[in-house]
Amino acid sequence: MKILMLCLGNICRSPLAEGILRKKVTDLNLDWTIDSAGTSAYHAGEAPDPRSQAVAFAHGIDISQQRSRALKPKDFAIFDLILAMDSQNYQDARKMAQGEEQKAKVQLIMNFERPHFNQAVPDPYWDDNGFELVYAMLDRACEALIQQLS
Repeated sequence: MKILMLCLGNICRSPLAEGILRKKVTDLNLDWTIDSAGTSAYHAGEAPDPRSQAVAFAHGIDISQQRSRALKPKDFAIFDLILAMDSQNYQDARKMAQGEEQKAKVQLIMNFERPHFNQAVPDPYWDDNGFELVYAMLDRACEALIQQLS
């Protein structure tokens, strides 16, 4: 299984999701590939936001070596699932997808925990207190994802 986590800038939510899922699949010895990207290249080459790094580290996960990158057309051929954090990222990714098969790979991550609810993972960039909430949401979604796909 190859999974790409997707948010806007690839510095807050998707790096956390990548780190959380990578730790879970490593702990379970699953042979999965996990990566993350953004629908924009605003922060290309940058490390995750220090607040994302701090909340991940507090939960025993090191995401400091990740670097932001933009979603590329070739990602649709490489990854089995592209998991968007919110409806805007979902829509932007589906616009880039070529054909129905690629569009079907794009899903909202929280729908693994709460199917068809289409809940967004809020962007914590402007709210220092939002990072722990985002971590908790992504942790639950990643756990549900593993249960459904492994």
